[in-house]
Amino acid sequence: MIKNGYTINFPVKYSEMDCGLALKPSVLLNFLQDTANENAEKLGFGYSNIKEKNLMWYLLKYRMEFSAYPVEADMLTIKTEPRGYAKLFTYRDFELYNGTKCLGRITSLWALANIDTKALVSAGSVLSNPNLPPHEKRADDLNFAKIPILKKVDAEKIFEIRYEDIDANIHVNNGNYIVWALEPLDFDFRRGHKIKTLDIVFKKEIRYGHQILAQAEFDGKERTIHTLKNFETGEDLCHV
Repeated sequence: MIKNGYTINFPVKYSEMDCGLALKPSVLLNFLQDTANENAEKLGFGYSNIKEKNLMWYLLKYRMEFSAYPVEADMLTIKTEPRGYAKLFTYRDFELYNGTKCLGRITSLWALANIDTKALVSAGSVLSNPNLPPHEKRADDLNFAKIPILKKVDAEKIFEIRYEDIDANIHVNNGNYIVWALEPLDFDFRRGHKIKTLDIVFKKEIRYGHQILAQAEFDGKERTIHTLKNFETGEDLCHV
């Protein structure tokens, strides 16, 4: 559990809730990204710091476990803690609160890459920041799950990437991936279910002018498996 992490409060606007008054998953991902960015800036390894070194952060994975997904929440609090680096990867944990109640725990995996070559570099070797020490595993750490490959396609949709979908790095913002991944699911299923666990693996970036193929499989009654592909090339972009 996070004891001395960085904390941000997020007022939840009506426009950030779905038709059942649950927090939209894309909004949650944006809250997490904003929290990570703000904390990294204050600790000296944020966007403004690494851009000078011709580097950028890539988000690779999320694992989320919820005891209660936020519904009808006026204010949410996110705590975060950088967990250090191991070889080419860095770790960051989050906790999501409604008041004093912890709703969920989240762990994430990131990598630093050269902006021009996209080659991964070790954060320990290029940053030398005491706020990003070598990673030490804890007994209560969340574990990233292996996401199975789709055996069949139960639903699919195609989306065109809009200008609004891209971010400061001129590729698709990660919050959009969850929108596309969940959109093929039936309206009644979405309205009648809340997220209990969520695993996301970001495999490849995609840019403006391309199309996304979102495919989903029902694995039993309540677990769904999702793949996002580049519609033109067939390359896998994201697994959920």
